[in-house]
Amino acid sequence: MIEFFFDCSSPWTYLAFHNIQPLAKELGVEISWRPILVGGIFNTVNPSVYASRETPVPLKARYMKKDLADWARSAGLAIKMPPTVFPVNSVKAMRGCIWLGQESKQQMVPFTRAVFEAYWGADKDISQDSVLTEICKSVGVDHVKFFAGIGEQAIKDQLKANTDEVMARGGFGSPTIFVGKTDMYFGNDRMPLIREAVLRLQEKAA
Repeated sequence: MIEFFFDCSSPWTYLAFHNIQPLAKELGVEISWRPILVGGIFNTVNPSVYASRETPVPLKARYMKKDLADWARSAGLAIKMPPTVFPVNSVKAMRGCIWLGQESKQQMVPFTRAVFEAYWGADKDISQDSVLTEICKSVGVDHVKFFAGIGEQAIKDQLKANTDEVMARGGFGSPTIFVGKTDMYFGNDRMPLIREAVLRLQEKAA
């Protein structure tokens, strides 16, 4: 019922990833985790993100930093904005999410959580093999199999397919969340609306 298209390089996605899980548990619904590359989305349909980074509005940028801190405090999460390496190349981490989603689904969410926390909480460069190895070990993933897996063409193709799919369905960034396939929501602060949307579908199905 809930699809969660995500890239670990997004701070708002870090918050939404944390916040949507208790919501889904409360409502008794499953989350379909859909890793993407948000850079591919920006390059294709939302280049304004790059323009805003090059020429930021100082007042807006200052408020965004406060807003992130407020949301992180509310969620009980540590966040550093910007991290030392920003933006970061998250392609290996996101391929890892795809691979684990196919190989060991019970390890996919802990791995994803660890990637988010390493980058946004501990300020580690998740593009580095050494950091990904450390993350794998922390959640019980065989790092040798991990690096072999993310090099498979089928994994690379699936990540691109997910990215293409979310754009075809109207998405323009991360996180993009769908309820019931067609009802789209964007960002961390849409949880009350997502809750209402799930409840509406549950009432129709009752």
